[in-house]
Amino acid sequence: MKFKIKIKIKPKISYYISILVSSAILFYFAYKGVVAYLIHRELYGGGFDTLVLLRASISGIMLLLILLFIQFTKIPDLKSHRTILRGIFIGWTSVFVILIITNLSSIHFVILSGLVSFFSLITLFSLEDQIKDEKNSLTEKEIYLLQQLAKKK
Repeated sequence: MKFKIKIKIKPKISYYISILVSSAILFYFAYKGVVAYLIHRELYGGGFDTLVLLRASISGIMLLLILLFIQFTKIPDLKSHRTILRGIFIGWTSVFVILIITNLSSIHFVILSGLVSFFSLITLFSLEDQIKDEKNSLTEKEIYLLQQLAKKK
C-alpha cells in the first residue's frame, strides 16, 4: 500500500515540533520536581526523594533529546533524515502507547505524544517522496558537467 503525499514537509519542522513538545515535558517535570523537592525538604528536613530524582531524570532526558533534535536540524542528507525520522517516530509512538497503558489520566501528554508521532509519520512519507524526486533530478553541478562534456564532442 503506497501513500502519495503531495505536501512537502521538511524534516526540520518535525524536529522543531519534537523540540517544542520535549520542552513542554521538560518544564512540566522540572516544575513538579522542584515542588516535590520543596515539600520533601519541609517535611523531612532535606535529602532527595525517589519522586524528586525520577522527575529530575525525566527533565534531564528531555534536555538531552532537545539538544539531539537541534543537532539533527543541521544534517543536510535526506537519507539520514529518513533514518532519524524513523527513530523519532518509533520513540514517540512508544511513549504514546506506554502512556495509554500506564497513565491514561495524563491525557495532555497522551495527545501531545500521539500528535507528534502522527506528524513524524506524515513527514516520513513526505520525505520518501522527496528522496525519490531527488534521485530523478540532476544537481546544478551535474548539469554543468554534462554541458561541458557536450561541448567537447
